[in-house]
Amino acid sequence: MTHPLRLRSFRLLFLGRTVSAVGDAVVPTALALAVLRATGSTTALALVLGCAMLPRLLLLPLGGVVADRFNARRVAIGTDLARCAAQLVVGAELLGGTPSLTHIAVAAALGGVASAFAMPTASPLVAGTVEPDGRQRANALMGVTANASRLLGPALAGLLIWTAGPGWAFVLDALSFALSALLLSVIRVRHVPVPRRSIRTDLALGWREVRSRDWFWSSLLAHGVWNGAAAVLLTLGPVVAVQRLGGEGVWVLLQQAGAVGMLAGSLLAARARPRRPVLVANLGLATYAAPLLLLAVAAPAGAVIAAYCLALTALGFLNPVWETVVQGQFPAQVLARVTSYDWLVSLGAMPLGYALAPLASRAWGAPVPLAVAGALVALACAGTAAVPAVRRLGWPVSAPPVPAEQVPAGR
Repeated sequence: MTHPLRLRSFRLLFLGRTVSAVGDAVVPTALALAVLRATGSTTALALVLGCAMLPRLLLLPLGGVVADRFNARRVAIGTDLARCAAQLVVGAELLGGTPSLTHIAVAAALGGVASAFAMPTASPLVAGTVEPDGRQRANALMGVTANASRLLGPALAGLLIWTAGPGWAFVLDALSFALSALLLSVIRVRHVPVPRRSIRTDLALGWREVRSRDWFWSSLLAHGVWNGAAAVLLTLGPVVAVQRLGGEGVWVLLQQAGAVGMLAGSLLAARARPRRPVLVANLGLATYAAPLLLLAVAAPAGAVIAAYCLALTALGFLNPVWETVVQGQFPAQVLARVTSYDWLVSLGAMPLGYALAPLASRAWGAPVPLAVAGALVALACAGTAAVPAVRRLGWPVSAPPVPAEQVPAGR
């Protein structure tokens, strides 16, 4: 098996995605501080974040259709350039000294639109540059660079903010997107042409592919529950950490332990090859119940941090494994649409958790929603073991899958 980094196209793709991941990892911290400095309002920050999230959720399925119809490389180049422009606008606003919240919100919305079209291209780009026998390692490499960026991003953001100002963080991100677009422009990505049909028909065919695989949609529901539970932890966890576990330092350590766990899980995914990959990965996700339940009972900080690190290790392992299986089990011509539905369920569950957690906490106290979220995530993720298709599914075979629309009746 040829190592993915020996392949020129994947090597350039990996380099571009690494650079843009570092740039993106800097932005959340810089954005929060920049908006709060400019307005002093958490409502304003929520507005900007919502402007980015809403178009992303609404347009993800359309983004999948576009990425399947056209070469994923071309779509990715266009979205990189659009996000470069959006980040330059925000950077210029902040460097100008009198930032306009309206301009920042509009730029965030444009970035969200571009993100909706960019996210479905990630899996086709890997599948189109690496042969099936090297995709697990390629996906693990992508996971390693993304998780390493999450670990280092806040520190780099802090350095930029306190030395040059938050505006330069956005300029850095814009430059990273420009470099990514440049690298994408010189690589070759295999593309399977898709017949021209109506957008509605393409959306329906993508959804048919999702529904035709029990292992996929049942796991997808479990992953949605996991993301909703993660939103509960991220909303209520800081309160418990500060009030009952020892202060803000505990929450910072917990977040860093999670980033280390994600990185470790990605490294593990490059080498471990369990016979039943989706089953093992889903059972690993069930460990997220542990930090939720430990927070609910205000267990010692060390136990909560260790449990969170283990749970995020399982997530870091799942992501490359899941991508590899999906790339091998779905036809190349529908891969972006399937990926868009995957992202839609995962991202759509998080706002629900963010909204319900404070309401439940005010009504019954933080321990109740934390415990309920822990029970739900354990039940949903471990419960996928009851699905025969999940228990039976192994690694993809070399023969390309047949689209559901081409499968003879009765098969």
